Amino acid sequence: MPPSPRCAALRIWAVRFAALTVLLASAAHAEVILVTSADSSVETLNREDAEQLYLGRRSSLSGGSPLLLLDLPPGPVRDRFYRLLTGKNPSQIRAYWSRMVFTGRALPPRESASIEDARRLLLENPGTVGYLPATFSTDPSLRILLRLE
Repeated sequence: MPPSPRCAALRIWAVRFAALTVLLASAAHAEVILVTSADSSVETLNREDAEQLYLGRRSSLSGGSPLLLLDLPPGPVRDRFYRLLTGKNPSQIRAYWSRMVFTGRALPPRESASIEDARRLLLENPGTVGYLPATFSTDPSLRILLRLE
């Protein structure tokens, strides 16, 4: 006896749900890279400097020129980035930035609309630093400053 159409539809849904779960889990555990434009004067960035910059404790590197920092929109890549760089979870980062803004000590990094928008902004503004999923590590127009695993 062949399966009913409802049973077949449930199986299809279950397979799609499982595939989506695997995809999201792999994105959440993937490497994140801190990048800038290949045309940027920023050559490297160590973990400590990156943490200081992304927590608003500094706004420039030792050379003195200010950097524009980019944040991705809320999601698994952003959450992974902050966990790897600062050890803070999303709610801790939101609370941290709320305090920093309220006290007037710093403003958070500029939030891009999407990953593609972040890449575009990085290429248009050579003094910009941002983070992207490691799938962008082969992009010749970007310079990798730091890998977070």
